[in-house]
Amino acid sequence: MLPVDLNSLTSRSRTPCILFLGAHCDDIEIGCGGTVLNLASRYPAARFVWVTLSSDDVRAQESNRAAAELLAGADNVHIRMMRFRGSYFPYEGAAVKDCFEELARTCDPDVVFTHFRHDRHQDHRTVSDLTWNTFRDHLILEYEIPKYDGDVGQPNVFVPLAREILERKIDILLRCFPSQRSRNWFTPETFSAMARLRGIECNAPDGFAEAFHTRKLTLTP
Repeated sequence: MLPVDLNSLTSRSRTPCILFLGAHCDDIEIGCGGTVLNLASRYPAARFVWVTLSSDDVRAQESNRAAAELLAGADNVHIRMMRFRGSYFPYEGAAVKDCFEELARTCDPDVVFTHFRHDRHQDHRTVSDLTWNTFRDHLILEYEIPKYDGDVGQPNVFVPLAREILERKIDILLRCFPSQRSRNWFTPETFSAMARLRGIECNAPDGFAEAFHTRKLTLTP
C-alpha cells in the first residue's frame, strides 16, 4: 500500500482549496466526516468549499450545524445549501450542470470529495458524473454511503481515523441530524462498523478508517 501525504497542499504559493460535494444533507458528513475533521485540523488556513445540492429548511439547518462543527478551527469556510429536488437529479440535469459550471468558475480545488460513481442512488450518481465532467484535471476521491442497496464496493484509498475522531464524527451525526434518527440504519453501530471494516482493510493504527475510490491519480516523482 502506497501512503499519499497531502503536505503538498501547504507548499503551494496560493491558498489550497478542498471541495466537498454532496447530493443530500448528511451525505458528506457520513461519507467523509472523519476526513473533514482531520483536514480542518491539519490545514486550518486552507479554503474549504462545502456544497450540498438538495435541502429544505429543516435539513439545511441540520447540515449547516454539522458542517460548522466538522470544520471548526478552519479560517476560510464556504458552505452552500442548494434546493434541487431530491431523487430527481437525472431529470433536472441541465440545472444541476449549470450549478457545477458556476462552481468551477469560482473554485479551483486541489482535492474534490464526491459520491461513488457506482452508487445506486440516482442523485449520487449524477453528482459523481458531473464532478468528473467538471473537474477532470483535479484529484477526485469518491466516498461511500452505506444503504439498503449494498453498493459500497471495494475502495482503493483509505484515511485512517483515530478512535476519538471517529467518535466525534458519530456524535456530530447523531446530534446534528435529529430528523434522521428514526431511520433504522442511522445508528452509531452502522458508522462504527463501516469504519472498523475499512480500518481492517488498510491496517489502520487505531483500527478505523474512511475509504474512497479514485479512478485516476497522477503521481509526480
